[in-house]
Amino acid sequence: MDENALAIERIECAALADIHAAAPAETREAIGLSLETVGTALVSIAANDPSILLNRAIGIGVEAAAVRETVFEVVERYRAAGVGRFFFQLHGQAEPAALADWMVEAGLDRGRGWMKFARGTAPPPAARSDLDVREIGPEHATDFGRIAGGAFGLTQAAQPLVAALVGRPGWYIFMTFDGATPAGSGALFVKDGIGWCDWAATDPAFRGRGGQSATLARRIGEARDMGCRLIGTETGEAVPGDPQHSYNNILRAGFVETEVRANFVPAA
Repeated sequence: MDENALAIERIECAALADIHAAAPAETREAIGLSLETVGTALVSIAANDPSILLNRAIGIGVEAAAVRETVFEVVERYRAAGVGRFFFQLHGQAEPAALADWMVEAGLDRGRGWMKFARGTAPPPAARSDLDVREIGPEHATDFGRIAGGAFGLTQAAQPLVAALVGRPGWYIFMTFDGATPAGSGALFVKDGIGWCDWAATDPAFRGRGGQSATLARRIGEARDMGCRLIGTETGEAVPGDPQHSYNNILRAGFVETEVRANFVPAA
């Protein structure tokens, strides 16, 4: 696998694993949260929460070639947990090439993919916004969980999971503000010289004011200052009829498309 593609996949897996590690015990119990490695796949399950960010398997065939049995075992894990909607994510360079066929055999269909992006250490372009970007502390953790978690479909019971990232080593959490009012969110996870931009969201009342571009530029700058050699992020692939605001913000920030990662979902 290409070195940069492998680095971006590794940092995303590490970020997902650390989100699980950060989960308060009561939140873990409330949403039925679990994480395990099955073969070459990292399998995240939230039996009582519908968010696809928590119900997804990632990394199969990335570090080493996968075997057919792993695909069926992962699917069975979700079925046993009562999860009716999940993503089994397949990197375009995963091995062996038969993985996509095995997923279909296991009762999955190809859904809308996620576009992955990467950029180097060039300075971020100037971003205009009348909102103020600030790195936050624990006093705004609940606001971060509410805005970021709510935007990505997490239930109220799951939002403390996101809030727990504030102040956690390796995570740098930013929010936009209109005066004293929280308006948007964005997280940066850093490990081994790689930055991962995640949890970007805006309260609907503050959209259209450049907050996401400003928050992304701030995170790029912070990653550069910390010596990151590579920064990655992702969003839904471009499809007809979708305005692709996040997609376009990412491109304007100097990221380049690296690949569409396939998402396999339970067949209807």
